[in-house]
Amino acid sequence: MALSQLASLFEIDGELVAAEPHGTGHINDTYLAEYQSAKGRSRVLHQRINTVVFTDPAGLMDNIERVSRHVEASWRKGGADDVERRCLRLVPARDGGSMAEDDDGALWRSFWFIDGTVTHAAATSPAMAASAAAAFGRFQAQLVDLPGPRLVESIPHFHDTPHRLAAFDEAVAADACGRVAGAAEAIDFVEARRSLARVLLDLHDAGEAPERVTHNDTKLSNLLFDAATGEALCVVDLETTMPGLSLYDFGDLVRSASARAPEDEGDLARVVVDPELFEALARGYLSEAGHFLTRAERAHLVEAGQLITFETGMRFLADHLAGDHYFKVHHEGHNLERARVQFAVVASLEAQRAELLARI
Repeated sequence: MALSQLASLFEIDGELVAAEPHGTGHINDTYLAEYQSAKGRSRVLHQRINTVVFTDPAGLMDNIERVSRHVEASWRKGGADDVERRCLRLVPARDGGSMAEDDDGALWRSFWFIDGTVTHAAATSPAMAASAAAAFGRFQAQLVDLPGPRLVESIPHFHDTPHRLAAFDEAVAADACGRVAGAAEAIDFVEARRSLARVLLDLHDAGEAPERVTHNDTKLSNLLFDAATGEALCVVDLETTMPGLSLYDFGDLVRSASARAPEDEGDLARVVVDPELFEALARGYLSEAGHFLTRAERAHLVEAGQLITFETGMRFLADHLAGDHYFKVHHEGHNLERARVQFAVVASLEAQRAELLARI
């Protein structure tokens, strides 16, 4: 279906005057479109929903609609300025729904574009790290009182680390590509830390880490920053927002923003957690989420970083062993390189645990 026809499916005034691919995501096709009407110009993000990854698109869109409306209501209740720039707002379909089907059977959703914002792949300073962590902590706090029913699990077992560990074991046993021997050191790293898989689930089972509404993919690129002030304004990419544990979100912040090396850094000696970045993440997150976290949750911030980084490394490694089917790679062994970097972050967190706890 031509992008020019999407205005007929959504409540958009005017004619399409420009459109181009937008963002770096690999799951959905996203386009930034500009429309001209008698009232002026408006910009809209159109996304074709990947129904292979998201097998319950109706449940997914119900999640996104409920969450985005609740976050907007929370901002308005608090008297915030520029509310329209602080939350995602769906463009309604002309049938009143939150998504629309084109003539080819593809499903689309649309958001009003937020002008004057930028994204960042990594934290370049403790101040940026603190602002990002505060934004995700605030997002959790805004959803603490989200009315039922329970949100749909848009990707089942997303942060179910024992489930990921079982999939890893299957990949090792199958050795489909004959890569086990070349990854022995990384596999041994996982074997030595199998007990880590249940560290947060055990807290949950003991009633010390209740299920909450969490984002589950808290890398910095899922935030919009004000281009002028640098403030973290808006949490985006709500597809994985679903039931989870609060520490999953903090753990993913640590995984993605506490070390300055890229995820495929070849020199593992450079993969070291920066205590100042970690402290900034903890300070920012606790400034917004600390009031509702339990004592046990606040005490396990370092372990949260270890767990999610361990889990992500294990996923990279399992995909490498299985033949690189899930994560896009740019050369042979790319996923093994990524796994080694994640494990180096875990090792750095282990080595600095006492100092990081003292900083908290």
